Amino acid sequence: MMGRNGLSRAGGFRPENLGQNALALIGNVCFTFFVLMVLIFTIIAATYEPEDPLFDPSTKMSNFLTSQSNATFKPDSSVVKTGEDFMLPNQTAFNTFINISDVVIPTIVEEGVGNGNGADGEAEEKSERCDGPVDCRDPEVFHLLMKKAIEQFKDIHFYRFGKSASFYKDYRRFTIARSENCTFSVAGIGDYHTGVNARKRKNKHQKPGFEKKSTKEDSTLLPVVGETVNDDLPVVESERSFSQGRYLIYNGGGDRCKNMNHYLWSFLCALGEAQYLNRTLVMDLTICLNSIYTSSNQDEEGKDFRFYFDFEHLTEASSVLDQAQFWEDWGKWHKKDRLGLYLVEDHKVTPMKLAEVSDSVIMRKFGSVEPDNYWYRVCEGETESVIQRPWHLLWKSRRLMDIVSAISSKLNWDYDSVHIERGEKARNKNLWPNLDADTSPDALLSTLGNKIEEGRQVYIATNEPETSFFDPLKDKYSTHFLDEYKDLWDENSEWYSETTKLNRGVPVEFDGYMRGSVDTEVFLRGKKQIETFNDLTNDCKDGVNTCNAAAS
Repeated sequence: MMGRNGLSRAGGFRPENLGQNALALIGNVCFTFFVLMVLIFTIIAATYEPEDPLFDPSTKMSNFLTSQSNATFKPDSSVVKTGEDFMLPNQTAFNTFINISDVVIPTIVEEGVGNGNGADGEAEEKSERCDGPVDCRDPEVFHLLMKKAIEQFKDIHFYRFGKSASFYKDYRRFTIARSENCTFSVAGIGDYHTGVNARKRKNKHQKPGFEKKSTKEDSTLLPVVGETVNDDLPVVESERSFSQGRYLIYNGGGDRCKNMNHYLWSFLCALGEAQYLNRTLVMDLTICLNSIYTSSNQDEEGKDFRFYFDFEHLTEASSVLDQAQFWEDWGKWHKKDRLGLYLVEDHKVTPMKLAEVSDSVIMRKFGSVEPDNYWYRVCEGETESVIQRPWHLLWKSRRLMDIVSAISSKLNWDYDSVHIERGEKARNKNLWPNLDADTSPDALLSTLGNKIEEGRQVYIATNEPETSFFDPLKDKYSTHFLDEYKDLWDENSEWYSETTKLNRGVPVEFDGYMRGSVDTEVFLRGKKQIETFNDLTNDCKDGVNTCNAAAS
């Protein structure tokens, strides 16, 4: 029996049985591997919690603004690029500027204007042109002014009329000479905003709301930049219009008092959903300003959205309502007109699932547990490919951009700019080991010497509190800093007067976010733009070993 069993077991390894054994062994191994992978996948699926994107390393805000993905939020304390900034590299827009070859000045016939009305008609029209006031709407005169402006300001692009972000009306005063033979020439061009249609500076003792009407004597007052800003809140015309409207409201959440980049990332998610659902976004115009922007180093409530962003453009390009006005109208009419409110308390309920909701109001109510109560979570996951944040609707405040325009004009739009980041990063040698040395005056003189010509005007955008730190640069450059132009926002300025009026008589601080916005925009208008990271130092913007991550 023993021998027979041994021969039987040995018979399993006979040559004719090897193929069957091998196939059985391979099958068993594959099945075991499959079962193991299913077990691992099941454990991961049951225990995995996605990492909160708010705690990812900081990266450039401009990277995620212009990237294919628009869902994952990465915090950054820099100033957000808004809609008008993305127009700057837009070649389609810049192909529309006027070249001097586009300006054709009609040839003037000395004996008459050649209008076919006969000798008497020619003489009468010629007399009117030669003796009467100059009409700047006359194509000949207008083209002459345009040609002269293009010739004199070679570094400035001129565009045809039309409302557009990042473009500025110059309002210069031209002096036109008229010769004996009735031909025109430009005798002189005034400074920026010397034209009579530029707004005039108000009396510094004048209280907001009590402005006197302009008189002939007022024409000599010092002009200021920009045009009148319309801060009016949109209103619903009638009960019928209100009842027929469809609205989206975001209520609560943990976004309040976060940095401005976080706020905008969430706000534009809400605006994007409202557009997708074809609803009016009911928005809270009050902002809680994060402590990183305030002089008190405390979060400050009661700021107005209109201090920072162009509300007029937003209301013209999209459908929004002020929250206070909406609830007032809702209280008057919702019961009478039987208006419904659809409540959503889970950010995982996608906009696609709400598309068929017929109630007048959809309210997303966010809880108190962070980060699930951040508004931007609505735009994550499968919603990412559906809801596109409408960055083109968000422009910086025209009042702030007027200050940018005024500073650039005082520099004759002919300057180079350098962004020098120091502050806390320069003191932290563990994350930025070379930044302090690379941004020292001696290092800057050496580095900039290869990038900017000696004698140039250089605008320095920096978080270094003592600008005298950069005094050695004055030996080679004409340096300029933001605080040189504080008259544009001090208590005698138009900005101060208008924001005080907007804030119901309470003066508004020119806070850190406003300073950063203006500083950044003036920097972006430099002929050459030198950045701290990549241009001045090899340190990574977000610390050691993060350069590749920031570029991705």
